Amino acid sequence: MSDTGGVREVKSAARTVELLELLAARGDRPARLQELADELGVPRSSMYALLQTLISRGWVRTDVTGSLYGIGIHALLTGTSYLDSDPRVRVVRPYLDEASEELGETIHMGRLDGRDVAYLATRESHEYLRTISRVGRRLPAHAGALGKALLAERPDADLPEGPYEALTANSHTSRESLAADLAQVRARGWSVDREEGVLGIVGFGFALRYDTPALDAISCSVPVARLTPEHEERIVAVMREIRAKVEATVPGSGSVRWR
Repeated sequence: MSDTGGVREVKSAARTVELLELLAARGDRPARLQELADELGVPRSSMYALLQTLISRGWVRTDVTGSLYGIGIHALLTGTSYLDSDPRVRVVRPYLDEASEELGETIHMGRLDGRDVAYLATRESHEYLRTISRVGRRLPAHAGALGKALLAERPDADLPEGPYEALTANSHTSRESLAADLAQVRARGWSVDREEGVLGIVGFGFALRYDTPALDAISCSVPVARLTPEHEERIVAVMREIRAKVEATVPGSGSVRWR
């Protein structure tokens, strides 16, 4: 039994959250009842009852046969409410627009969540459009510009032991390799992801230091084919300026500070 702040975990609540997270992580791959029961170590009958409760409330959906399950629309509504109510996201959004217009590239805002970065806002480049938005999605922190910018704000002692997941052949898979990269991030003041998370894409990440250590970061993603030394220099200059503007206008101490 795990404890949080001295309060005993409620099993039924934990099981519900674990189920929703599992369904969300599967994306467009619906799951069968037995798969979910096996994955979470729950009796089939208990899992079925939990699914039916969540279906009735819109958190889980099922197909016409009632045999496949996926995340429901209420998860989207709750996620949208999170973004709309976050004062920092509201502050950053106009600056993402400004950076995108200046550079003509895709600009992201992300937040560290455990060992991952969750994408909170994105402005897509008009030059290349993704078929799937990254907002609400996650990427391992060790494999992207946003994550490395945020990990560099923390001591290497906080890094988890490897091996790390390799998203591409360029991803860091060892603690030692990642720590060496983070030392360079600290020295220069921003991170660089050269096809570590997505092949063909280079990212430049900048921690937003309105928290200590920083929880949020912004980044610029560029196709390798369009990245020249001159363009890279301009990206860094513009993104450093955008970071300074964001940090100067972030909500003050009167705002709610969430843990």
